[in-house]
Amino acid sequence: MEHESAQPDFWSDQAQAQSIMRQLVEYRKVVDKWREMEKKVADTAELASLAEEDISLRPDVQSEIDRLTLRLDELEMERAFRGQYDARNAILAIHAGAGGTESQDWAEMLLRMYLRWAERRGYEAEVLDVSPGEEAGIKSVVVSVKGDYASGYLKSEHGVHRLVRLSPFDADHARHTSFALVEVMPEAEGDVDVKINPDDLKIDVFRSSGPGGQHMQKTSTAVRITHLPTGLVANCQSERSQHQNKEIALRILKSRLLEVELAKREEERTKLKGKHVSAGWGNQIRSYVLHPYRMVKDHRTGYQTSDTEAVLDGEVDNFITAYLRATLGQEE
Repeated sequence: MEHESAQPDFWSDQAQAQSIMRQLVEYRKVVDKWREMEKKVADTAELASLAEEDISLRPDVQSEIDRLTLRLDELEMERAFRGQYDARNAILAIHAGAGGTESQDWAEMLLRMYLRWAERRGYEAEVLDVSPGEEAGIKSVVVSVKGDYASGYLKSEHGVHRLVRLSPFDADHARHTSFALVEVMPEAEGDVDVKINPDDLKIDVFRSSGPGGQHMQKTSTAVRITHLPTGLVANCQSERSQHQNKEIALRILKSRLLEVELAKREEERTKLKGKHVSAGWGNQIRSYVLHPYRMVKDHRTGYQTSDTEAVLDGEVDNFITAYLRATLGQEE
């Protein structure tokens, strides 16, 4: 790629060149990490040879070996990010399933969980669009998550999440089961990934609903964009400006179209990861049980924990790691 970028006509296609350069930067990061590891291993080996004669150095050698072992585990985990778009930012969408207020509250709990997870990792999370529930919670939300390998990490979360608890909305305080669908898409990079014919778009403008103040109610600022060939729809009503809402809706739509294209490629390779499933029984990837006992269990990997509070507060890395390790093992 470096050789290609040095060719005289490399910048004749600006969009393609920029995409290649961004990819090249990511590859360099990976190479630099392993080169750094290589150097530290050599330095530790040299220190170990000295420790054979100087016993006082042995604790330092062991300490450095422990650090290198942890770092190697991290680097090996990153090998699971083999997808073309794993290094990208992610678009995360959460949709309440059947169950009315119960599921809408569950969708909002999941939103909080992922926002806290992003905060813990140092990622930048921005709510692009949200549709509030009638009584509580949210019907749906779209979030942009920016950071290294955000798409690669979050791809493990795609699927139906099931909650079992005593309902805070039921006068009898009965046990309820709620579902929410989590979608994860790599963020598309402009027209490089997805080219859209303007004639294929139907754009509707309407008044925003839900919270947002009087201004949002007076003018038609909310935007709905329908991609006619596929029937895919993207909405945005979070911003005051119709132009801003249109830009965000287009951004979401491009990521949805990219996800559809990726699903086609996977299907051709007889892998159906990431396909859209209905938010209901039989399709859940993970169950969160708060009553009669406390347990969060991933049905794909078998990983589970009884610390439900920590998980709902954003500590989902162990579930993500278990999924990535399982995926890596399957591919190998």
